[in-house]
Amino acid sequence: MPEGHTIHRLAADHRERFGGRPVRVSSPQGKFADSAALLDGATLETTEAHGKHLFLGFPGDEWIHIHLGLFGKVNFGDAPAPPPTDTVRLRLANPEGYVDLRGPTTCALITDAEKQAIHDRLGPDPLREADDPAKAWRRVSKSRTTIAALLMDQKIIAGVGNVYRAEVLFRHGIDPYRAGKDLTAGEWTAIWEDLAALMREGVRLNRIDTVRPEHTPEAMGRPPRVDDHGGEVYVYRRANMPCHICDTEIRTAELAARNLFWCPGCQTR
Repeated sequence: MPEGHTIHRLAADHRERFGGRPVRVSSPQGKFADSAALLDGATLETTEAHGKHLFLGFPGDEWIHIHLGLFGKVNFGDAPAPPPTDTVRLRLANPEGYVDLRGPTTCALITDAEKQAIHDRLGPDPLREADDPAKAWRRVSKSRTTIAALLMDQKIIAGVGNVYRAEVLFRHGIDPYRAGKDLTAGEWTAIWEDLAALMREGVRLNRIDTVRPEHTPEAMGRPPRVDDHGGEVYVYRRANMPCHICDTEIRTAELAARNLFWCPGCQTR
């Protein structure tokens, strides 16, 4: 499932390619056809992301709400747009280009009030400047749940997925099984600020890189990572491999329905 930086990048890409101009809206698959007909020819006024949710804003306080889920894919292209396949749930197009959405968990036309209800159930997002990390800290600091599980709970902090969860805990040397209530306020602030910085880089580069400059392949004289997820990481999907820092074998276990990765040598706090 794409992490929050991908959704913020998609919001920016939609805004750059289609924002402020009328768009043709269609649903070749047919599942969004009635809503597409209502929006066809309208101006895409704004785009927004919150965690893993994408919102495309049209006149009349109407929004297309998109959640990619595990299988959703977005593909941009230049004009002329090719004939769409019947797997395309949503196509936006203008004279310059098009974007196709396939396989999302959610693609729905919602009102302003319905959109606000989605925001209300989500935690703060490190990529939304107005979001307050103290809101998440109030829940984390009272919880007996592991910090690794809390970081994946979108009601507590929105946009963090399995990669950022594993990597930020490694970068701060924190045992993933430590209870939220055992963290200090300073540790939480450091985690939040680091997530915000890492995810901003993810938006900029369109991939996840989490290693510090002194630990890049070039700096350490090691081979670059070869993985279909791309980017340089410390522990994610490196089970049974030696830690870049201490050579301890990276471990993995299931936690919060996802595979957790951590270094028992470096993550002792």
